[in-house]
Amino acid sequence: MSNLFVPALAGTALIAAAMLPVASATAQEDAVRRPTPRISVIGEGEVNVAPDMAILNLSVLREADTARAALSANNEAMKQVLAALKEAGVAERDLQTSGLNIQPRYAQPGKDRAGEPKIAGYSVSNALTVRVRNLPDAGGILDKVVGLGVNQGGGIAFVKDDMKPTLTEARKRAVADAMARARTLAEAADVKLGKILSIEEQSSMPRPMPYGGALRMAAKDASVPLESGENTYRTQVNVIFEIAP
Repeated sequence: MSNLFVPALAGTALIAAAMLPVASATAQEDAVRRPTPRISVIGEGEVNVAPDMAILNLSVLREADTARAALSANNEAMKQVLAALKEAGVAERDLQTSGLNIQPRYAQPGKDRAGEPKIAGYSVSNALTVRVRNLPDAGGILDKVVGLGVNQGGGIAFVKDDMKPTLTEARKRAVADAMARARTLAEAADVKLGKILSIEEQSSMPRPMPYGGALRMAAKDASVPLESGENTYRTQVNVIFEIAP
């Protein structure tokens, strides 16, 4: 009689063995579907440095009855400005034309406002971007070029010529800040901090400082007073940590 149970037991074992891969696959699928516990933080890094270069945006504006006359007058003034900049030690690689604009000027309509507007002349504007690598020279250069015909100023920016070391330090501080924040959160939640799942960076660069008012007054002053101060470079990093089991 006992021999009759052998095939039945063998069949049961085969069924159980066949079900093992299914159970294992189901467990793996559950693990995949289950989101990984994580901690997400934002770290900030900030570095203050003194700039060592000024970027000037200058323009020469000339008006005349014809476009040709306005362009010729503008060309002559800009040639003098460029010559003065080179004489002051500005290299050609630090001079770049950033815009040339020719526009008609229309006469103001009469009291009756009858008829079409008429062209009364033309204006030509030539914009120039100048990099001054020796900051103490910036004020004197502005004074000189205003005297030679620069009558418009878009702005001035004080920057660091080589920003890589500064940005590298800001990134290090941002990551260190993120690590400290994550450890604080993990300790408060009584969990263990696991490996880093992702890091994303967002940087902030200093913006140019407007200086149009100083350019308009420069003709009356012996030299334009400039204060370069310090630039602040900020970096943010978004870091996601796994919560260790």
